[in-house]
Amino acid sequence: MVEVTLWGALGQLAGGQSKVEVEAKDIRELFRKLAEQYPAFEPLIDRGIAVAIDGTIYRDTWSKELPKGAEIFLMPRLAGG
Repeated sequence: MVEVTLWGALGQLAGGQSKVEVEAKDIRELFRKLAEQYPAFEPLIDRGIAVAIDGTIYRDTWSKELPKGAEIFLMPRLAGG
């Protein structure tokens, strides 16, 4: 089980929670379980959510393992240029 901090508007998609606990071994499983538990996440996952694990941001590395006790943040991707 990992604790995930939902940054910004992502918390609203989880019923106003800023942190959720999820049983997941990697980013792919984390996204799948979040979409199952909170269906409003699915469109954002499809568009892209950045995952920070212990301060390192992972954008498209869905197989990245989630270490126990790691600090994990989910952030909406920013558009623009």
